[in-house]
Amino acid sequence: MALDAARQELEEFIPHVRNISDSSIRKMAGRDLTRFKEFKKQGIAIKFGRFSKKENDQIRKNIEEFIAITGIDSAEKLLFTSRYPEDLETINRLKAEHLFCEKLSEGIPRPWRLIYYRARKMFDPNNYKGRYTKEEKEKLKKYHALHGNDWKKISEMMSRSNLSVAMKYSEIKSSVNYGPWSKEEVQKLMRAVEEVIRKRVEAEDANSPSSLKKSHRDLLIDLEKLCQKLPWTEIEAKVGTRYWRQCKQKWNTILTNKMTKGQKLYRGTKGLQAKINLIKRLYELKVEDANEVNWEELCDTIGNVPRSYVQTKFYKLKVSCVPLWRKKTFSEIIDYLFKKKLPELEEML
Repeated sequence: MALDAARQELEEFIPHVRNISDSSIRKMAGRDLTRFKEFKKQGIAIKFGRFSKKENDQIRKNIEEFIAITGIDSAEKLLFTSRYPEDLETINRLKAEHLFCEKLSEGIPRPWRLIYYRARKMFDPNNYKGRYTKEEKEKLKKYHALHGNDWKKISEMMSRSNLSVAMKYSEIKSSVNYGPWSKEEVQKLMRAVEEVIRKRVEAEDANSPSSLKKSHRDLLIDLEKLCQKLPWTEIEAKVGTRYWRQCKQKWNTILTNKMTKGQKLYRGTKGLQAKINLIKRLYELKVEDANEVNWEELCDTIGNVPRSYVQTKFYKLKVSCVPLWRKKTFSEIIDYLFKKKLPELEEML
């Protein structure tokens, strides 16, 4: 299929397709377009963002079935074949013969590339090795000096996942400040966020058939754009003295203070009422997974706050109130909060 035609067809399913590289478009035309059309016939929309429990379970099922069909020893060998050079040729042949791409994405309405990355994250044993030691941090600095941003190579040398080494290096690459934010740092952060949002808005304008004047666009940088997913590594580079997670947390704090006008909405009787409202609303949703929750719709349980604020308060609630919460499913956590914690909070109120 011609590149322009492929891009045009994909645009129906992926609104931001104009920002995707030509090589990625060619791959998506081969791997995704037919699948996307089939999902459309079934009335299923293509998804982005976090994977739900149902999708994660489907990935596990697809991997297990492929391993059973081919006799490949493990998911690690299947997804990280380069770690096993002696089996490389055999595994690649089996993947081609048994249509690995099609099997992995079966039943999941997402771009293949995102499904593949998710599967690698789920099945990489190097993803779950805990905190970095001082020695590991020194090794990471040394390997980065030698190999730059070749995270695949560095991850193999350190027996950590690509994502893990990249994120850890982001934290330790410079003299990151861990103390209170200075006025200058806050100004840099706000300028950086403004720049990336303006760039995004201008890109949308360039692809929009409407002829809104640029001077009117300030009105359209609304709450949704201020709260939506932002390129935090890019913002980190602009700020310079903080790593990306600090920038994200600080921005959410700034946004919350602006939206609430500095009021303490989660203290005293207001805090008790907010917890009660949040537990009740989550219980009423009857969902099986946190990824199925529309957190935007729950903001009014606390007040005029961003989605991230509600998610943070829920996290603190489950950690402080639900015993062995790590071993419980999302629905079990909500049931416990509703049946055990809610009556206590209502009595306190």
